Amino acid sequence: MTQILTIARRELAEGMRNRWVVSMTAVMAALAGTIAALGSAPTGTTATGALDVVVVGLASLTIFLVPLIALLLSHDSITREAERGTLLLLLSHPLSRSQVVAGKFLGQLAILALATVIGFGLAAAFVAWRHGAAGWQAFAMMTAISVLLGAVFLALGVLASSMVQESSTAAGISIGLWLFFVALYDMALLAALVAMGGHALSGWLMDAALLANPTDAYRLLTLGEGASAMLSGMGGVYDNSTLTPALLAGMLLVWCLVPLSLAMALFSRRNL
Repeated sequence: MTQILTIARRELAEGMRNRWVVSMTAVMAALAGTIAALGSAPTGTTATGALDVVVVGLASLTIFLVPLIALLLSHDSITREAERGTLLLLLSHPLSRSQVVAGKFLGQLAILALATVIGFGLAAAFVAWRHGAAGWQAFAMMTAISVLLGAVFLALGVLASSMVQESSTAAGISIGLWLFFVALYDMALLAALVAMGGHALSGWLMDAALLANPTDAYRLLTLGEGASAMLSGMGGVYDNSTLTPALLAGMLLVWCLVPLSLAMALFSRRNL
């Protein structure tokens, strides 16, 4: 475990030197602040807390932004070391290849978590200052699950980097993964539903389709219950589903652990 934490600290320090933490936090804070300023100013009288309104906007932003940032952060985890000639030097130390992968993943997760918590936290503090802290539990849960979604795409990026020899190839795979899970998958699912001509999709099949995409599981987990469900329109989908929050969170964890395990296995067999 000590070796893994050493690699994680090295990755975090490198991210600090490359201004990853600062730049990602600035982007998160700017976009989250804009959504907070616009979404927390409803007209008239509503029974919904301002933070609940912001949760819906930030959850939608997270689905597009956090996976992209995670993939950009992790896609060259292994290939960058190989191209710089530091991979053999790294492996000359008393640690296994699986520990290298795990350490890099943890370091990148720390970078992403810092940026997400600070960026979203500044937006939450602004809304709470202006409108009170009603709905903070949903906001805190959304932030934690956003980090978990980021961990899924960090693992996918590390897997892409373990599969190929060049960073440019890993970048292409990562962009393809982002397009598929964030945009193309839901478009294909919607097209399939339209093609069925109004016939209902069986419940278990719809649940399986939602679990097969980590961004859909994230959307249902963050927006399926409470005031956010009413504002986002996800309540109907959640109410007609047998999926529970524990199952959705567990599936996101599986989505994180499986690619990471595959990355360790591939890197262990890689010729250097």
